[in-house]
Amino acid sequence: MTHSCVYHPDSLVPTKITLGEFEQTVMLAILQLGDDAYAPNIARHLEQTIDRSVSRGALYSCLNQLERKGFLRWRVDSATPQRGGHSRRFYHVNAIGVRALRTARESQLLLWRGLEGILGASK
Repeated sequence: MTHSCVYHPDSLVPTKITLGEFEQTVMLAILQLGDDAYAPNIARHLEQTIDRSVSRGALYSCLNQLERKGFLRWRVDSATPQRGGHSRRFYHVNAIGVRALRTARESQLLLWRGLEGILGASK
């Protein structure tokens, strides 16, 4: 499992918050989907773009954890008869989340550096 961390600026004592590989994947999908980032659409996007099947439970657990860590915000749209009177929750990666993703990317790039001969060049 890949972990990166960011220090939460809202705390008087710096708090190290880790960001796991699945959390990074979900946040990147949310950023790619933009205003269309609700849970079933996030799952579809991951399936279509990286061939990763995600259970509803795992996805909602991850989204809740990212919200608790302060990386996501969400808004609810109006309920409609087409959805059986249910509303959808749309997710947005906030500035702290973007900073965490940048930190994760920089950490990974440092570790990948010099390994092209072993692992091959990226596509």
